Amino acid sequence: MFLINAAYYDEDFRLTHGDIEIEDGRIRQVGERLSYTQQDLAVDCQGYTIAPGFVDIHIHGAMGADACDGTREALDAMARFLLQHGVTSFCPTTMTTGEETIRQALLAARDCADHPLEDGARVVGVNMEGPFISMEKRGAQKAEHIVPPDLALFQKYFDLCGGLVKLVDIAPEQPGGLDFAAGAKELCTVSIAHTTAGFEEARAAFDSGVTHATHLFNAMSGLSHRAPGVVGAVFSDPRVTAELICDGVHIHPAVLQTAFKVLGERAIIISDSMRANGMPEGEPFDLGGQQVTVRGGKAVLADGTIAGSVTNLHQEIKNLVSWGVPLGEALKAAALTPARAIGLDKEIGSIRPGKRADLVVLDSALEIVGVYH
Repeated sequence: MFLINAAYYDEDFRLTHGDIEIEDGRIRQVGERLSYTQQDLAVDCQGYTIAPGFVDIHIHGAMGADACDGTREALDAMARFLLQHGVTSFCPTTMTTGEETIRQALLAARDCADHPLEDGARVVGVNMEGPFISMEKRGAQKAEHIVPPDLALFQKYFDLCGGLVKLVDIAPEQPGGLDFAAGAKELCTVSIAHTTAGFEEARAAFDSGVTHATHLFNAMSGLSHRAPGVVGAVFSDPRVTAELICDGVHIHPAVLQTAFKVLGERAIIISDSMRANGMPEGEPFDLGGQQVTVRGGKAVLADGTIAGSVTNLHQEIKNLVSWGVPLGEALKAAALTPARAIGLDKEIGSIRPGKRADLVVLDSALEIVGVYH
């Protein structure tokens, strides 16, 4: 199969014109005027732009389903919804819940990864947002299930799902946090999250093995001129990638502009979407055992605490472009950089021969007109 006369973002996310050959679900070659015969299927993409499939490494739910439901049916519902919005790979994300709930979520994710859905996004990993977080910055996480960083417990979870966990969150200032980071980094990417840490504590965590920051600015110390906080530590350390929820609710657009300029290729777009995404507003939805209501595109607990989002990576890319972030930068933050953060950048995340043919076709208004996966 050939996609011809296309404008596409190449492996360096430069806008290029040419053709893309797909064979057995892989990109075989890219370039100008590729040779094909009348027997080959050739799709004329003149006037359209092709981007790599989006990779959402932090998503709890959508369409009334949640990763912590612990069922194949829930993850399949999420996968179908995500594919419609250009996400071809995702990491279902667990909350701070009881051990049995986490176990069932991991087993369901493993089943989906081992037996991919044909008409949905692929499960390429699991993101464990809890339970190793701080009580003070728990946000929408349930307090009763928070535990100190426990490497032995995490090893059990990791082994249970066959090593599918690609990200695990910790509050490094908690007892054993630095030792946990040093051990867990040998298994997956370790992220600072839901933390009371300050600048120095965050830097110590980075030195111990933390290389990622979960939903930067949210549930952590911010940046000020005398107290740089976790945000300042992330900004100043090139070893650390950072997630950003780009819905205009969690972070002001002007701050997002600044973050993209400072972080550059370390910025990652995530949805942090919960089960209300894609559903009518107003009805209460469960998130980690707590009730969440959505009004005006904002998901909140009864006390007003923001509880995840109802956005998706495609909408966030459009948001960023409208706020002045170049399209190529936004696409890279939604595809290659998240793939790299979970160690899958040789397989997905960019348009390059040998990688999976995960592609999103966009029109001039950046609306999705087709998805290949």
